[in-house]
Amino acid sequence: MSNHYPSLVAGLEDSGHSKEVTSPYNGEVIGTVSTVDPLGAKRALQTAYEIYRDRSRWLSKVKRIEILEKTAAIMRERFDELAVESAREGGKPLTDSIVEVNRAIDGVLNCIDCIRTDAGTEIPMGINPASEGHLSFTRHEPIGVVVAVSAFNHPLNLIVHQVCPAIATGCPFIVKPAGATPISCLRFVSILHEAGLPIDYGQAIVTDSSSTATALVTDERVGFFSFIGSAAVGWMLKSKLAPGVRCALEHGGVAPIIVESDADLDDAAPLLSKGGFYHAGQVCVSVQRVFAHSSIAEDLANRLATLGSAMKIGDPTLADTEIGPLINSREVDRIDEWVQEAIAGGAKVICGGNRLPNNCYEATVLLNPPKDCTISKTEVFGPVICVYSYDDVNDAIAEANSLMFSFQAALFTKDIDKALHIYSQIDAAAVMVNTHTAFRVDWMPFAGLKHSGHGIGGIPYTYEEMQVTKMAVIRSPSL
Repeated sequence: MSNHYPSLVAGLEDSGHSKEVTSPYNGEVIGTVSTVDPLGAKRALQTAYEIYRDRSRWLSKVKRIEILEKTAAIMRERFDELAVESAREGGKPLTDSIVEVNRAIDGVLNCIDCIRTDAGTEIPMGINPASEGHLSFTRHEPIGVVVAVSAFNHPLNLIVHQVCPAIATGCPFIVKPAGATPISCLRFVSILHEAGLPIDYGQAIVTDSSSTATALVTDERVGFFSFIGSAAVGWMLKSKLAPGVRCALEHGGVAPIIVESDADLDDAAPLLSKGGFYHAGQVCVSVQRVFAHSSIAEDLANRLATLGSAMKIGDPTLADTEIGPLINSREVDRIDEWVQEAIAGGAKVICGGNRLPNNCYEATVLLNPPKDCTISKTEVFGPVICVYSYDDVNDAIAEANSLMFSFQAALFTKDIDKALHIYSQIDAAAVMVNTHTAFRVDWMPFAGLKHSGHGIGGIPYTYEEMQVTKMAVIRSPSL
């Protein structure tokens, strides 16, 4: 029997309306979650805003650290439960969901480090006649109510990235998880409450419609908007934000990788295959476009195909599954349509190219798809790696830079001069040398450029963005 998860809004009774959450692998109902209508969303926002406006209710740094420490402890106690739930509702294989829970716990602890190391600065005074007899310094305060809208592909860790910096800074928050994967979010926010966070300080809702979510996000009482999801939705919401609202948008990319002729393919191929097929390619910096020197392109494609074909596809809750399902059947339809278009246009199928039962898709490697086909121009968000051959690395760089997406890129070479040339010429917020584009640790900056996003993610950077710098200037004859 499935469980029911109510919305976590202070003082709000269950609406009586709910939606089912189903496994993307077999369609089994995992649970039901309550939905919130516009009045419920307004109540959540008003509750959070009243806290922000009443400084007597702000949580002290000591209390915030205590809450986060207890949260990490509870997560360790429920580690297996959190990992299995993430795998069930999101389809990420259990082995990778275990990594996600570890990252999430580390992210909570990272927020404690942010609190402990945060400090203002002294502004130089007494250095000209106007500033004589003055002292000036800055400190940081919470920016206001944080409203976070999240994505499905990392249903626990993304929530940690969006709400734990809010707790660390002292901002009340409201988080709306993806409709396909709300349970991990609701479980995590419940853990925060168990650890001592007042429910009116941290609320979680599943809205009854996109219009309810839009009204919540665009309200003038919002101080900071955190969004992870599609570019179309993210830019639309940003355009409707109230004046002065700060925001961070994390969209997808079409991560380019350049593999030079001197690259160690024994080392590169396993990294690239993992980066492309991990979570069935449903990662915003997943390996998709690999530009390989013509002397090695086919060899690399064959190596990727061998590795991908050997990966076990199936039930994400089984320990030996390496590639799970897509989030729903519509995504399978879309990916297959793009793959077949590329094949019809002349792409050579090295492996895969077929849909499988239970919303799964074969690990697919295509060699030299047409440059103008959809899969060459748009994020596939599926288990597909395209390999393109080149003779001149500057042509590869030009192709890599030709799209309006720019996130993380990568390159493989043993030549430091080649590496620095590619690094300096390629459009990206981060360039990985001799590892794949999906490499990430949660304390590094993580930013999409161009259509790929706005602002800087990564826990310390989000922590900084959710604060305002407040200056004091003191005039005293004793100075």
